[in-house]
Amino acid sequence: MIKIIKSRLFENYSEVTFGFSTKIGLGRNHPFYFNMSKSVEDDEKIVNENRNAFFRELNLQSDQIAYQKQIHSKTVKIVNSPGLHGEGDALITNKKGIGLAVSSADCAPVFIYDKEKKVIAGIHSGWKGTSQKIVEETLIALQENFNCNSQNLIVYIGPSISQKNYEVGKEFKNIFNIKYLLPQNGKFKLDVKQANYDMLINFGIPESQIEVSNLCSFQEEYLHSYRRDGLKSGRAFGIIALK
Repeated sequence: MIKIIKSRLFENYSEVTFGFSTKIGLGRNHPFYFNMSKSVEDDEKIVNENRNAFFRELNLQSDQIAYQKQIHSKTVKIVNSPGLHGEGDALITNKKGIGLAVSSADCAPVFIYDKEKKVIAGIHSGWKGTSQKIVEETLIALQENFNCNSQNLIVYIGPSISQKNYEVGKEFKNIFNIKYLLPQNGKFKLDVKQANYDMLINFGIPESQIEVSNLCSFQEEYLHSYRRDGLKSGRAFGIIALK
C-alpha cells in the first residue's frame, strides 16, 4: 500500500495529475521509510524502486519526471523536457506528460495550475525561499512568459511544518515581517505557510482558488520531517503534471 496525499482543488480538474508522497509505501521501515531522495544515506536501488512505484500510482514513469537540485534559492526555471534541470527551486511547464517534482521534508511545497493557459508550476519554499519570495518570483515568471492571469490560477500549498513546531532564532525578526513570528522564550515560531499564502493573495489569486494543507510534517508521524528526524529523515515528492 502507498499512502498519497491529494489536493481537493486539483481533483476538480481531470487534466491535472497530482500527488504528494508520505512515509508509507512498499512496507519500507525505519529510518528512511518510503523515501524519494538520493541525497540522504538511503540505498539508491531502494529509492529508485520507491520513486517508480510512486510515479506508477500517478500513471507516470520515471522518464517523464523533471527535477532540480534544490538549493533554497529564488531560481525559477521553465522546462520543456523531463530529467535533471540543474539547481533551483521552482519549475514551470506547459508541456503535457511532464511531472514536475518538488522534494520536501518540512519546507512548504507549492503547486500552481493555470486553468486557462494550461500551465503548471512546482515550488520548494523553505524559510530561505520564502524570505526571497520564490512564490512571487514564480508568479511573475508565469505572467511574463505565459501571460497568466492571477484570476485563473489554482494553488495548493502542501504539507509542511506548522508555526507551533517551527522554532527559529531571534535573528529572524530581521528577515521576516513580525506578523509571521510568534515570540516565545527569547526565540520565535515562524509561519512559512502563511507567508506564502499572503504572497498568493497579494498577487490577486482568489481565496477560493487556494488550498492550504492543514497537515504539519513535524506533527504527523506518517510525513517526512527533517526538523523531527534529522539526518535520518527521508524526503517526500510532490508531483504535478498535465495529462
